[in-house]
Amino acid sequence: MNSLVPLPVVLPLVVCGLTLFIGPRLRWLHRLITVGVLAAVVAVDVVLLVEADRTGPLVVHLGDFGPPLGVTLVADRLAALMLLVSGAVTFIVLIYAMSQGMADREERAPISVFHPAYLVLVAGVSLTFLAGDLVNLYVGFEIMLMASFVLLTVGATEPRVRAGSTYVVVSLVSSLVFLCGIAVTYAAVGTVNFAQLAQRMPELPQGVSTLAEVLLLTVFGVKAAAFPVAAWLPDSYPTAPAPVTAVFAGLLTKVGVYSMIRADTLFFPGNRLSGVLMAVAFASMIIGILGAVAQTDLKRLLSFTLVSHIGFMLYGLALGTKGGIGGAIVYTAHHITVQTTLFLAAGLLEKRYGTTELTRLGGTMRSAPLLAALWFVPAMNLAGIPPLSGFLGKLGLMRAGAAAGGVWSYTLLAAAAVTSLLTLYVMAKVWNLVFWRAAPAQPPSEDDVLEESDDSDSTPEESGGDTAVATAVCVRTTMRVPRAMTAATAAAVVLGLSYTLLATPLTGLADRSAAELLSRTPYVKAVLDQ
Repeated sequence: MNSLVPLPVVLPLVVCGLTLFIGPRLRWLHRLITVGVLAAVVAVDVVLLVEADRTGPLVVHLGDFGPPLGVTLVADRLAALMLLVSGAVTFIVLIYAMSQGMADREERAPISVFHPAYLVLVAGVSLTFLAGDLVNLYVGFEIMLMASFVLLTVGATEPRVRAGSTYVVVSLVSSLVFLCGIAVTYAAVGTVNFAQLAQRMPELPQGVSTLAEVLLLTVFGVKAAAFPVAAWLPDSYPTAPAPVTAVFAGLLTKVGVYSMIRADTLFFPGNRLSGVLMAVAFASMIIGILGAVAQTDLKRLLSFTLVSHIGFMLYGLALGTKGGIGGAIVYTAHHITVQTTLFLAAGLLEKRYGTTELTRLGGTMRSAPLLAALWFVPAMNLAGIPPLSGFLGKLGLMRAGAAAGGVWSYTLLAAAAVTSLLTLYVMAKVWNLVFWRAAPAQPPSEDDVLEESDDSDSTPEESGGDTAVATAVCVRTTMRVPRAMTAATAAAVVLGLSYTLLATPLTGLADRSAAELLSRTPYVKAVLDQ
């Protein structure tokens, strides 16, 4: 089974190379190949999770070169779970994106560009979960960055290029900090292999170890969009196409959370920065949700809730206990799916009505009841309404916080409760404005006409001038949503609900993962004895 470990990285990259030789006229072949390879990746992820849970970490030394020189890939329980959840989500978003592309026929974003970039993104995400050393973790981040910039700027509109540039600048700065962290770590212990770092880092002087820990956690905090390094996210994600925003918001920030969990438990045992992590978690929760309360655009509102709920995961990590880390793992898996689903539902609204501005929407419950249901279920899940998985994850974190005790822990308990209530308020506000109240009667504004003109696939000459563009806006507000987009969103809703139905095995797996992380011995032994 160890031979399967590289496949979630290798398969997308190999197929990406093949798709580059297929012309844009054979779009059906692009779709077929991409769907097939992502389905295969999900199947491999299932096998890896079952085997890692049964036998322990699965290890591969590429080229048969062991540490510290060789490239090591490791699939333990945590990595395999994240691989499976991310694989399922990326598969669903791919179906959604293909349907939207077939409907839009956007020549500026040809499928021959989208599909290779999407496959590279999947490979980069898989590599970050499987990486067994800091250098390959860095490579995984850079692969994601390269693909992310292409996907963020699909269509090459001015807002997308501007937002993509912000994202790239922030990512490059964090990459430089990451290189500094790798350099400090290697200079101190002579290796970047995770298993060897787990053995050698505790022996370092506290000052050197703390410097390395601060550098690495800062980088991962930027990737996770934790406060105070989260300002880039609400300005970068909402301008991207709906499927791109969905997969970025749901998945890419969790790569940062995963890296923080891995580094803090494996390299830096003892939870020395617990107070700092709790302060970051508190600020992320409160400031993020207050930012969401103030928004009138649905995508920006969801971006701020994303920042807020990263705080829940950091809370579990900061506790440093089996219950806390187990709760953080459950909540991470839950949030990947639910946040993605909410952005997919927002994309359906935008596709049907031409806007995500809350003040311009209304009456959706009557005109699109299925869309309303696809929004309502994940919205209540995010708010933590029993018995959904959002409630189960928060309950596990709060129980672990109450068991740990202390001023900071109880403060975070209060912050978690307030954040959950404000999340419910925000979701209720969206429901009332978008779905429940009567639709506001107002024609498209001049700004809307100009914006539609920028995003339109046709030139002004082709569309007949300003009058035709204004008419296009009106038509777009009642545009039919492709069935495959709705079906993909429904599949994401079902995936989120499955966490509730599988709550017992999921929490059991998370607890076993937490115990394995805190023990460190299974991971170290599997890597060094391989």
